[in-house]
Parts: sequence; structure tokens; C-alpha cells
Amino acid sequence: MLSSTYKTHYTATLRLAYPVCLSQLGHILTGLADNLMVSGLGTVPLAAASLANGVFAVVLVFGIGLSYGITPLLSFAQGENDQRTISKLFSHGLVINLCAGIALVGICWMLSSLLYFFNQPLPVIELAIPYLRIMLLSLIPLLIFQNCRQWLEGLSFTKAVMVVVIASNVLNVFLNYVLIYGKFGFPHLGMNGSAWATFWARSIMAGSMLLVIIGNRSFRFYLRHLSLLSYSKDIFKKILRIGLPAGLQFIFEVGAFAFSAIMMGWISSEALAAHQIAISLASITYMIASGFSSAAMIRVGYFLGKKDQLSLRTAGYSVFVLVFLFMFFCGLIFVIGNHILPTFYSSDHAVISMASSLLLVAALFQLSDGIQVVGLGALRGLKDSKVPTLITFVAYWIVALPLGYLIGIYYKGGPIGIWIGLFVGLTIAAVALFFRFSSKSKKIV
Repeated sequence: MLSSTYKTHYTATLRLAYPVCLSQLGHILTGLADNLMVSGLGTVPLAAASLANGVFAVVLVFGIGLSYGITPLLSFAQGENDQRTISKLFSHGLVINLCAGIALVGICWMLSSLLYFFNQPLPVIELAIPYLRIMLLSLIPLLIFQNCRQWLEGLSFTKAVMVVVIASNVLNVFLNYVLIYGKFGFPHLGMNGSAWATFWARSIMAGSMLLVIIGNRSFRFYLRHLSLLSYSKDIFKKILRIGLPAGLQFIFEVGAFAFSAIMMGWISSEALAAHQIAISLASITYMIASGFSSAAMIRVGYFLGKKDQLSLRTAGYSVFVLVFLFMFFCGLIFVIGNHILPTFYSSDHAVISMASSLLLVAALFQLSDGIQVVGLGALRGLKDSKVPTLITFVAYWIVALPLGYLIGIYYKGGPIGIWIGLFVGLTIAAVALFFRFSSKSKKIV
């Protein structure tokens, strides 16, 4: 793992991954900024934002997963030097993401009233529903952005995406301050102001990405061959063959954490708020790890197109090593700062105490979380989707959630019990996906 060959792959992966990591981090920093700003309004608004963001995250990651069907196909086409397919992937992906965004917003808007049946405190539900509906509107511009982003990242053009995401997050923080508290002549919208801030920031982000592609000379060749009136069913099928399972994989994992938030609400509003604090911090490290996952997907897909098995396997294993080291370091930070980090979110002593305990469990599952997400990315690069989807379903919905309910609710282990179930599920997924990549990549000639 320290040979010159591996060092070359480490360097190439880090060069590709760091802008992607910062871009991925942008998604979670938007939610993190929203939660920090909303937390100043009190425990109930924070719990409501936790519930709404948990439900929205399930919808969001499914849409993002759909867009992931573009990148490995594009990396493969680049490895084969197939320029026309690269052009077609942009237009076909845009149609899929735009239609998916509109459909998801419409369906989830109508179903949002079902939150009343989640057995949560009534004040939390009454604040969560309007907040969720506004957040849903931001899904359409976000998926347009995702189409542009996955296309650019498949071409290893990652820095422009990073700049746009960082600028969008700065804008989101400013709009949160203005709209939540009614500054500079704007109305005082409370926690709903945070949702509107996210909508406008994501709309500007999508427009900026389209301008980057249209205005950059490097992409003029692709734009000349771009047709918005001619489509191929075969390309739609290829994107969806990878994108739909990727969306389901995200749903199974994020949905497990979202349902764990519902179980936290069965315990108390304080437990739900503590869960949101701990999961917000754990999500930061997860999104950076998912940047490594994207790098694994791009590099494995590229060497698959080149038909270079040795480089494919070495590139994949090098990303596993890098994410292991990074998540080990993050776990140490959670252990050292478990009493300090929650104080940035809340002054409620009960909430802080619970969140501190949850961060210790989060420290344990950092390694598993990083390895499983990189495993999914590397397998997408191999165009392997069905078995990884089954693995994530079993790990999270057959093992993690029932075990968390058994320990946390039935045996009254509380929030810690629920998170122990999540830890076990993540570990099972990590081991299974790593060995799946090792086995699958060995068979490729």
C-alpha cells in the first residue's frame, strides 16, 4: 500500500477528490447552517427542522442517486474516447433529473400531511409541515445542478463545481440571517425563512452551473453535438440502470437514519434534537467520504473503459485506504470533542448530554460509514448495482432498524440503543461491499 504505484494513485485520487469532497460537503453545510440558525429559535423549532430535514433527506438523496447514473457512464465513455456519447449523457440526464424533480415535489407535497401519523409531538409537526413543503421546492433547481455537476465531475472538471457550491453556501447563510430574523427590511419568517433561503441559494447555484458549462470553451465541442430534441431510449435505460439502484441505496441508508429520528421522537423532543445535532456532525464526515466515493466511481469507471484491470483494482483499493485514514481521524475528533461540539447547537443541558453520548457511538461507526460509501462508489464504477442495493437494504432495514428498535425502544436503551443498531448495520454493509468490490474487480478482464 506504500509502493510507488499506490502513491501515484493516492496523488491522482486526492487531486480529483478534494474539490468533490468540498462540493459534497456543500450539500450538508446547507442543512447544517439551517439547523444552526434555527436552533436559536428554541428546542421545538430545532426538533421540527430535524424531522422535516430527515424526511426531505430521503427524497433528496434519491434524486441525487438518479444523477449518479451519469458519471460512471461518462467516465467509461471518456476511457473509450467516445465524445458523442459524452454530449448525449448531458441532455438525457437533464431530462431525467428535471422530470424526477417535478414528480418528487408533487408526490411529497401531497403526502406531507402524513407526518401527523408519525406519533411526534403536535407542536413539532405543525412547524415541520410548512417547512418541509418549502424545502421540497428547492429540489428542482438542486437536481438541475446535480445533472451539471455529475457531468462535469465525470470529465474530472471538479474545481468549478467546488467554487459554485462554496459561494452558494455563503449566500445561504446570509439569506438565513436575513429571512429568519427579518433583517434589512425583509419580513420576519422564523424557521420558514431558513427553508426559503435554501430554495433561493439552490436556484442561483443551478443557474451558475449552467452558465459555467455554456461559457467554458472546453465544452463547446460537446455543446455543438448537443441535441435537446433527439433522444435515445438506450441511453435513458443505461442511466436509469445505474441511477435508480443508486437512489435506492441512498434511500435505504438515509431512510434508516430518518426513521431513527422518528423513533427518537417517540422518546422525547430532547432526544430528537440531540439526534439531529449528532447526525448533523456525522453527516459532515459522511459527505466528505462520499466525495472519495465519487472519486472511486470516476477512476474505476475510467480504467474499466480503458480495460486496464490492474489499474482499476489499485485505484479502488487506494481510495479505501484514504477514506479509512480520514474517517479514523474524524472518529478521534468526535471522541475528544463530544462534550464541546453539541454546545454550538443548543444550550439545553439535557440535549447536550444526550448528543455527547451519541457522538461516542458516531466515532465508532466512522470507519464503517466511510468504507461502505466508497464501496458503493467503486461498484458503481464497475456498473454493478443490483447486489449492492440488496446489501444496503438488508444491512439497514433488516438489521439496523429492527436492532435499534429492540435495544432503544423495547428494552428502553434510549437514544444510544437506536444508534447501536445503526452502527451494526453500517459495519455489515462495509464488510460486504468491500469484499464485493474485491471479488467483482478480480473477475474483470
